[in-house]
Amino acid sequence: MNVRCENLVIGSGPGGSVTAGLLAEAGRDVVVVEEGGGDGRPPEPFSLEEMVARYRYRGLNPSFGKPKVAFVEACCLGGGSEINSALYHRTPADVLEEWQRDYGLDGAGPREMEPYFEMVERSLGVGNSPGPLPAPARKLRDGAEALGWSSTEVARWVRYGDGRRPDGSPAGVRTTMAGSWLPRVQSAGGRILTSVRVTGLQRNGGGWTASVRGGEGIRADHVFLCGGAVQSPLLLRRSGIRRNVGNTLAMHPTIKVVAMFPDEVNYAGLGVPFVQVKQFAPRLTFGSSISSPPHLALAMLDYPEHGRGVMERWQYAAVYYVAVTGPATGKIRRIPFTEDPLIRYEPEARDLHDLATGIRNLCRLLFEAGAVELFPSLPCGGPLRTADDLPKLPAAVPGSRTNLMTIHLFGSCPMGEERERTAVDSWGRVGDAPGLAVHDASILCSAPGVNPQGSIMALAARNTLHYLGRA
Repeated sequence: MNVRCENLVIGSGPGGSVTAGLLAEAGRDVVVVEEGGGDGRPPEPFSLEEMVARYRYRGLNPSFGKPKVAFVEACCLGGGSEINSALYHRTPADVLEEWQRDYGLDGAGPREMEPYFEMVERSLGVGNSPGPLPAPARKLRDGAEALGWSSTEVARWVRYGDGRRPDGSPAGVRTTMAGSWLPRVQSAGGRILTSVRVTGLQRNGGGWTASVRGGEGIRADHVFLCGGAVQSPLLLRRSGIRRNVGNTLAMHPTIKVVAMFPDEVNYAGLGVPFVQVKQFAPRLTFGSSISSPPHLALAMLDYPEHGRGVMERWQYAAVYYVAVTGPATGKIRRIPFTEDPLIRYEPEARDLHDLATGIRNLCRLLFEAGAVELFPSLPCGGPLRTADDLPKLPAAVPGSRTNLMTIHLFGSCPMGEERERTAVDSWGRVGDAPGLAVHDASILCSAPGVNPQGSIMALAARNTLHYLGRA
C-alpha cells in the first residue's frame, strides 16, 4: 500500500463517517481507512456470528481494577454504529455547560450545538417508534409507573416499515454508518479502504505519514483520528504524542439483572428495547438490554446451577441494567512489543455504592412489573423471588466477585482550552501537531450520562465544518 491523499480519516465509526462525508461533499480528497472488514452478508444483529465478525477480540476486552470492567469495541466498517442499540440522545445541556466551565470548551453550548444535532437527526431519520413498545420495555415502564418514577421512550436511528414483531411492536432496521454516511462518502468521490490497521503517525514535511501494518504507509496533508476512546489515544501515544492523552478514560460502568416473568417477553430478533428510567438521572440510568439467548447465557454466568433452567424458558426472560456516570479515572497505555493496550479503570467507592443502590431499586421496580425471579450480577446468595429478598443485596458492589461491563467509553483525549487538562483544543485539533485532529468519543470531556453516539456525530460535524471554514 502506497496512498497519497489530502485528508486521511482513520476509523469509519460515527465520528469518522460524518467527518469523511462532509469533507468529501465539500469537494476535498478523502481516504477512509478501517481496520475491520466490511464485505459480505451482514451478520444477524446481536448474534454470536456478529460478535465474531464485528467485535474486537470477539467482545472480550478487560480493563483492570477492582472490580474489573469488561467492555466492547467494534472492529468493522461502520464502527460502533453497526453493533449498538441505535438509541439516540443529544448531549444534555447541563453537561455541555459543565464542559464549558471546567474545560474551557468554546463554541459548544446548547444553542450552538443545536444545528449540528438537527443535521445528524435528519441524516439518520431519528425518531420515536410508530407503534406499541416491545414487551420488556412495557415491563420497565409499568414498574416505574407503579412506583411513581419517571420513564421515557428514547428516540432511535431506525427506519420502520410495515412489519411487526411477535409482540406487536413495529419492526425496524438500524440506520448504520454503512447504510447512511459511508455511501455519501463514496458518492462524493471519497475512497474507503478496509482491513487496514494504522500502527503509527509521523510528521512528513508539512503533512503526515501513517504507517500501515504490512504496507508502505499513507501520506496525507491532514489526519482525522476517529478510532474510538481506546484506539485513538493508543495510536497517539505510540506516535510520541502524550500530553494529556490516555489519562482520563471515562465510562458508564453497568451491572445487569436477569428477570423471569410469568408471561412471554422475549423472542428471536427482539433487539434492544428503548425505554429508560431516568428517576435518578443523571447519576443513574435503568434500561433494558439485549436479551438474545447468547447474551442471556452470559448474564447468567453468576448462577451456573440456574442457567440451564433459565435458558430452557428464555422466552420468559429479559435482561435489564443499571448504569452509573463513572469518573474519568481510566488510563490507557501501550504494551511494549505488542499492538494491544493496557487499560486500568478504578470505579470509586461512591460508584460502587450507587450501583448497589441502583440494582436494589431496579429489582424493586421489576417485582412491581410482575417478575417472579431475579438474578442480579453480584453475589447475593441466590436468586431473588420476592421484594422481601432485597435486603440480601449488598450495600456496595464488592470489589471482587462482581461482573461489571460497559459499552460506553470516552474522555481519553478531552477537548477545550484548559491546556492543563485537555489533549485537543475546542475543535479537536492536537495543539502541538499541526494537521492532526481527533473526532471521536475520546474528545468528550467526561461521561455524559447518555448514549454518546449522538454527541460524537454532532461534534464531528461541528469540528469538520469549522475546518472547512463553514461553522
